Amino acid sequence: MTSATAPTESAADVASEETVPAQAGPAEDNIWVPGGTPEDVSDGVPEEEPQDTAPVSDLVAEDARAFGVYARTGGWAFALMVARSVRPGGQAVGETPKISARRFSELAGCSAERVMRYYKAWDKAADDGLVPHFEALTPGQDVELPDSDVWLTYYASRSIAVSPRGHAISAAAEAEGIRPTKALEVAENPTALRAAILADPGTAEAARKALMDRLEEDPALRTELVRDIVRTDDLKKAVAAEAKAGDRVEYVRQIAENGQIKTAAGQKIEAPRELREEAERHLSLIDELDDDEEAGEWAREAYDSVRELVTKAVESDPDLRVKERRAKFYNSLQKATKVFEELTLDDAEDDVYEDDMLKRLEDLQQAIASCISAIQAKVQ
Repeated sequence: MTSATAPTESAADVASEETVPAQAGPAEDNIWVPGGTPEDVSDGVPEEEPQDTAPVSDLVAEDARAFGVYARTGGWAFALMVARSVRPGGQAVGETPKISARRFSELAGCSAERVMRYYKAWDKAADDGLVPHFEALTPGQDVELPDSDVWLTYYASRSIAVSPRGHAISAAAEAEGIRPTKALEVAENPTALRAAILADPGTAEAARKALMDRLEEDPALRTELVRDIVRTDDLKKAVAAEAKAGDRVEYVRQIAENGQIKTAAGQKIEAPRELREEAERHLSLIDELDDDEEAGEWAREAYDSVRELVTKAVESDPDLRVKERRAKFYNSLQKATKVFEELTLDDAEDDVYEDDMLKRLEDLQQAIASCISAIQAKVQ
């Protein structure tokens, strides 16, 4: 710990480093020295600079001392100013010469929030026994200060850091192996984050992955994101295309991994060896694609190739071909039945029906009668 008087100004205002002239190299023969004689030439040994013994201004000396304190203690020097001058909670105005944080900030020309961040840093350190408590300090008092390397352990440079939201961000940053201050800075400036996402593909990709990770635990965000997609035509089309590609890949995967075919009529049968090998070949090509490569075209090619083999497999087996046609006909019959059952005559008295509707029903009746007759002729 360091004992020092707290500086009255920021070290940034007092730090000024002089430029030291470069040392000359060894003197060489026949080198002309402006304004001098051969006797003035150095023998190669640099002469010591004369010591500066001139009187030092009190203001300069104070700046140097303040700079030294800050260099050794960092923010502790300023936290001490707050700790010995700001009235702690619970003390009335007449009980102490200390003032409120708001009054202190007005005199300092900064925000009360900034003052309270130093206040809270000192309070945490006092609880850990690193510095004296506020009640033990009086205005102008000097104490032993901790080293600067532990300052950031107690000081939160942003007000968000002391909130539940800030604690959550800090914890997430530490889990990712980065400094919490970096994440807190981004959280306090979403406009800067937006600019980085718009301008940099790498930042946009990182943001996308983070959103996907968050969707599982944030139903509200998931709902809003879905709404945004639904309201944007281009995104709706892209989602539909990706869903279609995903369904096609899954169809091929079922054949390759489970050895099952789902026919056009919805039947599930065992896949021939040739078909399964073709599905495995296409699936391996799709699985080798990089994350940034589009799988849509590969999925379409795999699906078309496999579907063609499925059709050949069905047509080459007479029994299977009959079952497939029967299944297709039955599916169509079920759909037609469901649609017709949804028709109602409840609104007939409102004159909602027209002659064209009656003509269509009569045509449908004739088609159904013809279908029944054809089936009966085959069955008999």
